[in-house]
Amino acid sequence: MRTVIGAMGLADWLILVARVVITFFGLLITVMIVIWIERKVIADMQTRIGPNRAGPFGILITLADGVKLFFKEGITPSTADRPVYVLAPIISVIPAFLAFAVVPFGTGIHLFGRDIPFQLVNLNIGILWVLAMSSLGVYSIVLAGWSSGSKYPLLGSIRSSAQMISYEVGMGLALVAVIMYSGTLSLRGIVVHQQHLWNAIPQFPAFVVYAIAALAEVNRPPFDLPEAETELVAGYHTEYSGIKFAMFFLGEYLNTVTVSAIAVTLFLGGPNGPHPSFLPWLWPVLWFLLKLFGMIFLYVWIRATLPRFRYDRLMSLGWKFLIPFGLVWILFTGAAVVLPDVYGRGRFITWAAIAVGAGLLIALFWPAGKRRETVRETAG
Repeated sequence: MRTVIGAMGLADWLILVARVVITFFGLLITVMIVIWIERKVIADMQTRIGPNRAGPFGILITLADGVKLFFKEGITPSTADRPVYVLAPIISVIPAFLAFAVVPFGTGIHLFGRDIPFQLVNLNIGILWVLAMSSLGVYSIVLAGWSSGSKYPLLGSIRSSAQMISYEVGMGLALVAVIMYSGTLSLRGIVVHQQHLWNAIPQFPAFVVYAIAALAEVNRPPFDLPEAETELVAGYHTEYSGIKFAMFFLGEYLNTVTVSAIAVTLFLGGPNGPHPSFLPWLWPVLWFLLKLFGMIFLYVWIRATLPRFRYDRLMSLGWKFLIPFGLVWILFTGAAVVLPDVYGRGRFITWAAIAVGAGLLIALFWPAGKRRETVRETAG
């Protein structure tokens, strides 16, 4: 470690600091754009105008909201545990930035005689880093609810901890399937593996499981139970105002951008895409941004379409459907990786087709049989 640090000159340190600063402000600008897109898209779907005052097309509305919250008076409850109460909003923002550090959003550029990758750090255990950072997000919500000294934030934080831990298991199972199929834990390695075929095609069930679990992990509608205003006033951040509330707001959208970026990296080829020879470093970044905003648009569409889940149905979806299905899909992925080398690709495809056909038949006729039994019991 000392050798590596000593080998880095002043120029290397300046480049590293510049990469961190550019990535940080790039994420902040992306969050501003995402919030504007969400408000505009939902307004269009609901036949409304949406934000149109601050800046052209209202694009600076998020900046105006941030400035307003920054100068708004912050009120701290007298029953709050002040150190933890102040720390919780900070914790909500940091894991999202750290998780994005391993995401490759381009191929890189050659400057000052050095190859500068468009990725802060290329860890060989990148997926484990992402899982570790995503698991830290629950601490901010639990600490915010507990330290507020009020029953409604506490109820919201308890509900949130159960929800996020449950769906984190489902998300982890989806990632395990991708790891087995790609043969690496490095996000850069997974992107290289998708040069000819996106993982979203052979691993489409894992992609669906990840997309659903990520929605619940970042508390997005229809899984926004921790801040259900109809039941818990405003959930875990009821007692927060001013800049502290703004940090929770920022953390939620940062997490949305991060999980979307990870979905793009793991399933949609990352920055891979056709491009001309002109400015070869720019086109991968544009492809990554296009896919990123496509995923975010999907999440916004879901928010505008589906109502909020009931809590028991939310937990039932996670434990009774996503986790069992994720385990089955891991078994199938393992078989798809290993068995063709043992028994031959043709024989494996034949038996896999038979198994899939039998599964579809069972799924088709099983509900009909259960309905007949229910009718008989009701008639009797």
